[in-house]
Amino acid sequence: MRSLRIALLALAALIVSMLLPGTAGADPATAAAPTFKAPFGCGQTWTYSHHSAEVRRALDFVRTDGGATAGAPVLASAAGTATRHSQAGGAGNYIVIDHGGGWRTYYFHLAVYSVPHGAAVAQGQQIGTTGSTGNSSGAHIHYEQLLNGVGQDIRINGTALPYPGSYHQRYLTSDNGCGGGGRYWVDTFAQTQGYAAPNTASPQGVLLQGTHYVYCKVWGARYDGVYGHNHWWLRTDLDRTHPGGNGRGAYVPAYYLSRWGNDEARDNSGNVIPDC
Repeated sequence: MRSLRIALLALAALIVSMLLPGTAGADPATAAAPTFKAPFGCGQTWTYSHHSAEVRRALDFVRTDGGATAGAPVLASAAGTATRHSQAGGAGNYIVIDHGGGWRTYYFHLAVYSVPHGAAVAQGQQIGTTGSTGNSSGAHIHYEQLLNGVGQDIRINGTALPYPGSYHQRYLTSDNGCGGGGRYWVDTFAQTQGYAAPNTASPQGVLLQGTHYVYCKVWGARYDGVYGHNHWWLRTDLDRTHPGGNGRGAYVPAYYLSRWGNDEARDNSGNVIPDC
C-alpha cells in the first residue's frame, strides 16, 4: 500500500512539472529556438506551398513581387555555422546552418554557394542564390527548420506559417536583412549624392567618402563616371540630409564602391549585396 502511494505521488509530481512553465518538464532546446526570419531579402514578397511528397515539414518559396526567382539571393534566417552539401538526384546544391541548441535550417536547390564550407554567418547574410539544381522542376527556395533532426512547423518571426497545397494562396514579405546584422559594409572612394529613387532626379542628401553600411541594391538608371559605369543603386542612410529631404533609405550609385567595377555591387568581403 505504501509503495502504491509513493508511485502515485511521483506521478503527480511528474504531471505538475510538465504543466508548469520553467519546471524540469520544459524542453530547453525548444525554449532556445532562434527568431527565424524569411530566407530572402528585405521587402521582397514570395508565395509558398507544401506538397505531400516533400521531406519533413518543408515549404517551397517563389518570388511574386515582380523580381526574378532565379538568381535571387538566399539569406540566412538566423546566425550560425553554414556547411555546403550537394545531392545531384535530390536536394541539389544546398546549405545547412547549425544554429545551436539542436536547431538547423536547410536551403535546397541553390544555383551557387555564396559562403565557404564551415563559415560563420550572420542573420540576413547571403549564403547562396536561388536555383533549380537537383530534383527540381523550376527555381525556388526549399526551406526547412529542424530540431534535433526532426522537421518542425516553420515559424517566421515567431509566428507559425500555414501549409497551403499550392502557390498564390499565401504570401510572405521579408524583413530579413533590413538592418542590424543584415547590413552590408562597403567602402566608397568619394562623396556622392543620395537620391529618393535609383536615378538622379531627386537628391536627398550626401553620403561621405568612407566605410558605410547598405541594406540592398536596385537595378536603375545607368550612372557614368570617370572610372566606368554602374546600373546598381545601393539603399542606405545618408550622412547629411538636404533641407526638406529624407536621408533614410536613400539610393546611392554603386559606381562609388572602392573595390568593384562596372555593374558590380558587392560588400567589402566580396558578398553580392542582395536585391531590395
